[in-house]
Amino acid sequence: MPKNIRNIALFAHVDAGKTSITENFLFASGAIRNKGDVDDGNTQTDTLQVEKQRGISVKSGIVSFGWNNTKINLIDTPGHIDFSAETERSIMAIDGAIVVLSAVEALQAQAENMIRLLQKHHKPFIIFINKIDRTGADVDAVLHELQIDAKLSTLLLQNFDLDENSIPKTTALWTDKNYQNQTEIIEKIVALDEALFDKYLNDETLSFDELNQQLQKSIILQQITPVFLGAAKYAVGMNALLDALVNYLPMPTVLDEVLSGVVFKTKHIKGEGKWIALRLFAGNIKSRDVVYNASAQVDEKVKLIKNTDVGNAQILPEISAGEIAWIQGWQSAKPGDLIGKHLTSVQVQTEKPLLSIQLQATNKADTNRLVDALHILNNEDPDLNFRYFKDENELHINIRGEIQQEILQAELQERFDIGVGFSAPTVIYKETPTQTAEGYVRYWMPKPCWAIMRFKIEPGARGSGVQYSSIVSVNDIKKQYQNDVQKTIPTALQQGILGWQVDDIKITLIEGEDHEAHTKSNDFAIATPMGIMDGLQKAEMTLLEPILRYKIKIPEAFLGAIASELTQMRATIEGPEIVDGFAKIWGIIPLATSLNFPIKLSSISGGKAKYNTQFSHYDTCDISLGKTRAFKGISPLDTAKYILKARKALV
Repeated sequence: MPKNIRNIALFAHVDAGKTSITENFLFASGAIRNKGDVDDGNTQTDTLQVEKQRGISVKSGIVSFGWNNTKINLIDTPGHIDFSAETERSIMAIDGAIVVLSAVEALQAQAENMIRLLQKHHKPFIIFINKIDRTGADVDAVLHELQIDAKLSTLLLQNFDLDENSIPKTTALWTDKNYQNQTEIIEKIVALDEALFDKYLNDETLSFDELNQQLQKSIILQQITPVFLGAAKYAVGMNALLDALVNYLPMPTVLDEVLSGVVFKTKHIKGEGKWIALRLFAGNIKSRDVVYNASAQVDEKVKLIKNTDVGNAQILPEISAGEIAWIQGWQSAKPGDLIGKHLTSVQVQTEKPLLSIQLQATNKADTNRLVDALHILNNEDPDLNFRYFKDENELHINIRGEIQQEILQAELQERFDIGVGFSAPTVIYKETPTQTAEGYVRYWMPKPCWAIMRFKIEPGARGSGVQYSSIVSVNDIKKQYQNDVQKTIPTALQQGILGWQVDDIKITLIEGEDHEAHTKSNDFAIATPMGIMDGLQKAEMTLLEPILRYKIKIPEAFLGAIASELTQMRATIEGPEIVDGFAKIWGIIPLATSLNFPIKLSSISGGKAKYNTQFSHYDTCDISLGKTRAFKGISPLDTAKYILKARKALV
């Protein structure tokens, strides 16, 4: 494997300038002859028409280019929070990152969320403060927010000034020629290494190389976060940033295990079919190899391998550990799938959408094509969780917000020529039992069939999920049938008595029997939902609602008005902390009551407030404050129809 590779991603809040930086990188490296412009809609990584029209990235773009004898595989990620799953999945493929901030807007919500995620997964990163030429730019204020709000130990390695035309020029503070004058930088570096610290205290000579090696080590260990400056609009700071990512971000981690990799993106190209983006951690893959998908538990054959080089896309004979490439032929693969040896260490759990919407084709004749299109989009983003309820002729998907809904509408029109309308978004509730109950099923008619079971249903602790166990002997229910029961439990809990997924529940199979002659292979799988729903009906179900963690930074004068609004929305309030005339408060708040709060907050504060939220947990909610819904399809409580449907006797 070549040593000189860097697999990195660009992260930022929307409009911070990531895609413009990517264009500058490609141009500076010679990968493209002319720089594209976001406003002109001709950048390399924004390929959808809706991206070009809106000037925002909604899909991650993957490009490769060379710099200083190093191959850089770069992922340009979406900056809007509605597309955070695409952004979060790229974490699995990278070894380091650049977080881009605007010198005017400073530390915005999505950038702060990504910093937290990078820290969680131990991925080192560089901060790049962009737009230092803009009116209102304040580098010191950005550094202050990074240190206070994001708790980063930052190290500014550049300075800048503006010429008479307000075009910035950066100056390196850390080179082998001027390092001896940088006492503050040196002291921050040596403080992290005992041997260097002793030499410094004893006034011994410290070379630039040994200090710089310690700086690189400290960055990789996330003890120091280096900060660089620039203005992508004028290509200022681009070369220095490229040098920094080569010098300070790590080369690929190569594992010793047999073939290991992760799928972090899929795309469907008309006329070519499906391609998957793969990061390989160990081993190599050749064209026509059969590779095991550990997540899907299937073997799939590689048809073609293609590189990610800009303007030089080529079919490759193979890829090796440390590389990123496109692979054609894996029909079962989806983002997040682990290839070869199971690598739990690279998995990233994306925050799931908390809103659900229903779609209808504008032209009813397009419904079947819409179903097919949504299956494709669901493969590209499994968090859509597309469900087609044929009995009601309803199509449902999960989304994160209004912008994602608008983009999906435009994407369905652009890619599939299908016009769609949407219902109003609904908060995704869950349901949970409030008391212990027993569910019983005796599935022995109409013959031939035999599956008898009794389940104990108990409430689970908040956040405990679904716990299943069996105390039934294999002499009463054979092991293979008990396995069928366990496999069917998730399906049986997709809809409960209140119409939502059942969670925080403990289920125990306590009695049951099969029949040597009458039990068929699928009987216990058919019977399980009937037994579970019988128990849920007796367990007095209640709603669980999604709760967000929030953080607000506002001018102190607006604190009272904002606190009043939060109280009305059933929020908890902690703080305040008052710093430099700004108040910081935080707490938890129900999603259902706060959907329109960002608009109200902006109105009250005159646009001067900062509001950041993250999903926290699901908690109990009075049914009168939430929403129940009818069961979709045929309920297992309607046993006669359910059995006919399960046995494919009812169309």
